[in-house]
Amino acid sequence: MLAILCGQWSSSERLDGKTVIITGANAGIGKETAMDLAKRGGRIILACRDLGRAEAAQREIIENSGNPNIVTRKMDLSDTKSIREFAELINREEKQVNILINNAGIMMCPYSKTADGFEMQFGVNHLGHFLLTFLLIDLIKRSRPARIINLSSMAHKWGRIQLEDINSERSYHSRRAYGQSKLANILSIRSLAKRLKDTGVTVYAVHPGIVRTELKRHMNLALLISWKIVRPFTKTIVQGAQTSIYCAVEPELEPESGGYYSDCKPSSCTRAARDDEMAQKLWELSCQMVGITWD
Repeated sequence: MLAILCGQWSSSERLDGKTVIITGANAGIGKETAMDLAKRGGRIILACRDLGRAEAAQREIIENSGNPNIVTRKMDLSDTKSIREFAELINREEKQVNILINNAGIMMCPYSKTADGFEMQFGVNHLGHFLLTFLLIDLIKRSRPARIINLSSMAHKWGRIQLEDINSERSYHSRRAYGQSKLANILSIRSLAKRLKDTGVTVYAVHPGIVRTELKRHMNLALLISWKIVRPFTKTIVQGAQTSIYCAVEPELEPESGGYYSDCKPSSCTRAARDDEMAQKLWELSCQMVGITWD
């Protein structure tokens, strides 16, 4: 049974005996998604850079869900060493990972680089999650049926994949760089769907909507003024989490893979986000940048 009421999707689906990893689950959409999935009985792993904030979220989720099986693990998506250490721990400690939600992200920050020298938005939003998914993919396959969800955005329309300047070293525009990273989230889901065909692992890209979260903290004055105008039409954090939850638990999605979803239903993305030739080039470049071989 499912219903969408007042922007909130509801379903009686349970996750008892299943393990979920959510990146950036200490605040915003990630925490709300964790709260909902915890109420469904899943084992929820909060993968966060700030353990203090993660532990505060853990206490709140346990208290509100009545589910004690909520754990925190440290992972910094701007550092591939941290990602590898996290994945090594998960592969050693966990018997299964049924749902991976690549939720964490940063938006329109001033130019900076990750520990590995990647432009920060591309490094965190795309490359960090790309590497994490690779490092956990064998465990996820053994846990089938399993799902992988990438949080993208309608902002993928703002960017293009600049293969010749992927780290925006020649020219940096925070909005275009954010758009590039969100476009990469969709293209990598398209490529993953092909590679995971018939494995029992399905994958989805999600646009949560324009949500009132901390992500807007780096907006310039013009965008903040625009934000104030559109704010009455934006989503609450609870509403913003619904499509992630839908893609994580809706049984009817099991035969589907590789799509882009918004408002708990399939949505349209740009032609650039459906460019399989570019998706393959991005895949090869991403592998090269994080030092992996993933055919």
